[in-house]
Amino acid sequence: MKLGVVGLPNVGKSTLFNAITKNSIPSENYPFCTIEPNVGIVAVPDKRLDVLGEIYNTKKITPAIIEFVDIAGLVKGASKGEGLGNKFLSHIREVDAIVHVVRCFDNPNITHVDGNIDPIRDIEEINLELILADLETVNKRLEKSQKLYKTGNKEVIDEVNILTKLKEILENEKPVRSYNANEEEKELIKSFFLITSKPVIYCANISDDNIATPEDEIDYVKKVKEFAKSENAKCVVVCAKFEEELCSLSEEEAELFKQELGLKETGLSKLIVASYDLLGLISYLTAGEKEVRAWTISRGTKAPQAAGKIHTDFERGFIKAEIVSYNDLIEAGNFLKAKEKGKVRMEGKDYVVQDGDVILFKFNV
Repeated sequence: MKLGVVGLPNVGKSTLFNAITKNSIPSENYPFCTIEPNVGIVAVPDKRLDVLGEIYNTKKITPAIIEFVDIAGLVKGASKGEGLGNKFLSHIREVDAIVHVVRCFDNPNITHVDGNIDPIRDIEEINLELILADLETVNKRLEKSQKLYKTGNKEVIDEVNILTKLKEILENEKPVRSYNANEEEKELIKSFFLITSKPVIYCANISDDNIATPEDEIDYVKKVKEFAKSENAKCVVVCAKFEEELCSLSEEEAELFKQELGLKETGLSKLIVASYDLLGLISYLTAGEKEVRAWTISRGTKAPQAAGKIHTDFERGFIKAEIVSYNDLIEAGNFLKAKEKGKVRMEGKDYVVQDGDVILFKFNV
């Protein structure tokens, strides 16, 4: 899973990325400090792995991962190539979803490209550039398809029909994801690689003075949440500066720091979990003395295809899956006791894997 971290210059985007990856990339106070996309691989927080590691006395724990891409700041006119627009647009087309960082803090020492703080204006500024870029793509594709329309080819007719609908949506300054497409249309839209068809998480970046303040009491955050709700998008509140400071501490120090502030989880953890949910992803688990591991699959995946995530031979030669739910396994104490209690079951090719299933695949090639 690849997520693109985007936002206007100086909204805290690179600071957040530093915290996500614990990598040291430039986050100086000037536009375009991030010129090439920086990529970071981060673990999906999953306490179940540590518990299974103790039960199986494992030598290795491998979590599921998310790839974050820090993409250069965007300005007005990016769809026409202003600033680093062309690079921004090419990199953002490659991600699965967008984390849109929005500045929700006042700080006279950190300049804003538009001179003042207005989260909704900032959101709309970026969204409009992405819409204009998609509109250009749709117009070019539509022009080519219309030339072949008279051939009567069904695929061409279907393409012209959906492109015409998307053109109208974009001209009304709405993102492609706002269109309620059927399954057939979704597949066609996917082939156009449109930026505004990607799901979005709005990441409200607050001041460290507001970390302990209830989210609904921060005016900037309330506005972003309302906007996200109007788009059926997600909104996660983080303090990028705090998260960056936190990741420089040891685990023990970080835990004490969180307790002092009354935080149960970090903003980053919330962001990663929200990203997982946004893309309809779940994790199944494999466990043994050699390794305990989480595997990422789409919700609704059947057992053979889940097995294929480990190795194509597992899918090709799939026979059965021996499965116990994580909760049943923990309640029993270990795998043998779970089996004795009848909690371990054998499932076939039609079984839909559930989040937290601990699975041993049986296959023959």
